[in-house]
Order: sequence, then structure tokens, then C-alpha cells
Amino acid sequence: MKRLLILVAALVPCLCVAQNPYQSYIEQFAPLAVAEMQRTGVPASITLAQALVESGAGRSVLAVQANNHFGIKCHEEWDGETFYKDDDSAKECFRAYASAEESFRAHSDFLRSRERYQSLFDLEPTDYKGWARGLKKAGYATDARYANKLISSIEDFQLYRYDEEALAQAAPAPAARGLPQVAAVEQRRIPVAVERLTLPMSRKVLERNGVPYVLSIEGDTYRSLASAYDLSPKEILRYNDLAYEQELEPDTIVYLARKKTQAAPGTGRFEAEQNGLTLWDISQMFGVQLKKIRLYNSYRGDGPTHIGETIILRKL
Repeated sequence: MKRLLILVAALVPCLCVAQNPYQSYIEQFAPLAVAEMQRTGVPASITLAQALVESGAGRSVLAVQANNHFGIKCHEEWDGETFYKDDDSAKECFRAYASAEESFRAHSDFLRSRERYQSLFDLEPTDYKGWARGLKKAGYATDARYANKLISSIEDFQLYRYDEEALAQAAPAPAARGLPQVAAVEQRRIPVAVERLTLPMSRKVLERNGVPYVLSIEGDTYRSLASAYDLSPKEILRYNDLAYEQELEPDTIVYLARKKTQAAPGTGRFEAEQNGLTLWDISQMFGVQLKKIRLYNSYRGDGPTHIGETIILRKL
């Protein structure tokens, strides 16, 4: 009888089922999606659903060879590594990243820095259907069924539970008895401690000349903004054409990426309407690198300019 059982066991196919690659992918990257939701306000469910759809759970050529899990193309401001593959057209340029983690962070920053996606951040953080439809309407993908694919992925794998996890983790801990409780503010129903008001989710990222920027508030420094937006102090100073950290006045434009080499079409010249504006002031006003404005205008210093003086902002 024992021999018979052994023989039968050998003949019966193994009933072990390998874990679904989509489920494995979710388990691997869910913590990162939750962290990104807390950092930028992009729902974790949307991040995971887009990654699943765009990368086929990390198995697409773009994900495997370029660590690009969200199908983000180069666009004119990209100066990093690239990867070319056929998409809507032949041999299109896609961004290449050093790691999948870098791709996830870049995806959040991409959505935060594009004006066409800013209305999505006014939605409830748990409104994944609104986010999915908004992404399609804003032109993230050309697939007519893109929103439905995202919603189906979220519901099939219950990805909305990661939004709830991010919200729960963001809530401040109860104050100790006898100690004053730290005040908190609410942004899109995500509690954020006052001392962390410089987090990206607590203010709107704007765009000028295709370059993302924020307006400083009382108490900001270049160093604190660099930390909040995952930049180094040297990077944020370089992006804003500063050689060293200076006092940051409220309502100052602070760029979060490298400014462009020339102004947008139609704004090739600027006529000063007041005395005292420096070339640095003008470079911040138009999102153009200071060294390029100096070059276009044969300036050695920074100004100041005078009323009626014309400053060239685009290469002639």
C-alpha cells in the first residue's frame, strides 16, 4: 500500500501554484507607493495601478532595460539617460533611471510639476476613480480605455487599501498627557504637522516656462525646501542661479528643476518698467538661466536695469 501511495504521488501533477506576478509586484512596491503618497499626495493606489498597467508588473522592456515603470517620455527638459523604443511613433525617447525606486519618485514629481495634472490634487486622496479619469483626460496616455484599466486594477487587487494605509500613517500621534499638543493643518484631508508645511503635498507646485516651482512662505529656507522636495542644497541653489544660500523672503519663486536656456515663444524680449531689476530677477521671472540672459545681452554682471531697457530672453 505504501508503495502504491508513493507511485500515485509521483504521477499526480504538482498542485503548487506560483504567486501571481502582479501580486508579487504589488507586495514589492506598495511600501514605496505609500511613502510617495505621504511625500507628494499622489494616491498609492494610482501609483501602483499605473505601474502595473504601464510596465506589465515590471516585465516590460522599458521597465527591465531602463527601470522606467510608468512610460514617461523624455520631453524637452529631460537631460538624463535615455532609452529608445517604438510607441505611438517609431523610436520614441523614454527616460531611463538608475533603479525602479528612482522611477517611482520621478513619477510622483512628474505629476506634481505638470500644470495639466494640478487639478487632480484637489480631489479627495481616496477618489481613485476621479484620479484615473483625470489622468486620461489630461493626456497621460492615448489608450481610450486607460482610466478603466486603472480602475479595474485598483479594484481587482484592492489597491485602495494602500491609500488608507498612507492616510493612517500620516495622522499625528496622540499628545502625551500633560504636554501641549502640536497644532496640525489639513491638506486634502491628510494631516501634516506644522513644522513639515514645506512638504510638497502642503502647497501647489506651479510651472513657468515648463519649469516647476513653488512660492516660498514664512519660515522657508532654500535648505528646507531642498529637503522637502528631495533635492540637495547645492541642487536647489544651482537651479535658482545662486552661489550661496541667502535669506528667503515669502512669495519668492523657488525653482525645483533647471531653468530653460531661453524664454517661451512670444516672450523673447522684456522691457523694464522699473529701475533696479537685476538680470537675476528677470531670470526668475521668466524661468531662464541667468548665464544665458547674460550671453544674449552681453552683460558681465547682473544689472541693475533701467526703465525702458530691453532685455533679450531668447537666442536671436
